[in-house]
Amino acid sequence: MTSQGAGREETPARERGLHARLLASLGPSITAGEYPPGTVLRTEELASRYEVSRTVAREAVRVLESMHLVESRRRVGVTVLPPEEWDVYDPQVITWRLAGTDRGRQLRSLTVLRSAVEPVAARLAAELATPEECAGLTEHALGMVATSRGQQLENYLVHDVAFHRTVLRASRNEMFARLGDVVAAVLAGRTHHDVMFTDPRPEAVTLHVNVAEAVRERDGARAEAAMRTITEDAMAELDVLAP
Repeated sequence: MTSQGAGREETPARERGLHARLLASLGPSITAGEYPPGTVLRTEELASRYEVSRTVAREAVRVLESMHLVESRRRVGVTVLPPEEWDVYDPQVITWRLAGTDRGRQLRSLTVLRSAVEPVAARLAAELATPEECAGLTEHALGMVATSRGQQLENYLVHDVAFHRTVLRASRNEMFARLGDVVAAVLAGRTHHDVMFTDPRPEAVTLHVNVAEAVRERDGARAEAAMRTITEDAMAELDVLAP
């Protein structure tokens, strides 16, 4: 569709596709600094530039506002906000930032967050996890073992994400549990941007098995220690793969 037809009404399905396409272009551009803080964006200009309707442009802006990437003001337009205002815990913001040139620093920041939270969550999980959660941790740890060879990183990622989500949820701390999406975005970003070895290190896989065993045996100290080593090793890997 050309900018001349930008005001034409779209079907709901087509609008959703255009809306997603606009966000997929505009969001990473903002987080990568292509639109510096203070830049004023106008919906009519966005509609013309990206060849979408003004309705689609406005909807995309609302999503960006919900992430605190931009702020709309009457008679001013849509202003790009500085990074300290962004919702840095939003998984989509994390994904966009990991796609940019500042990937290494972003990964380190998120890994430090994981180091502060996940060992404590593992200890709490050893005290509070249900039998079903213990079984789930064992299942996913064994799934990681089964997919850790033969360059099966996408299959490995499925089990890795599910494992860490389960630990956070089993801590019975709602704040920790909400970080499941954040950790999932970090793990996916490492995989999709080649910040992983082609096959995970055997020591890292074994540590996940150790966490699952410690949680099942209600050994909080062992679970915490193994998870702390996992996060420390993840930071050490960044020094090699994303210096």
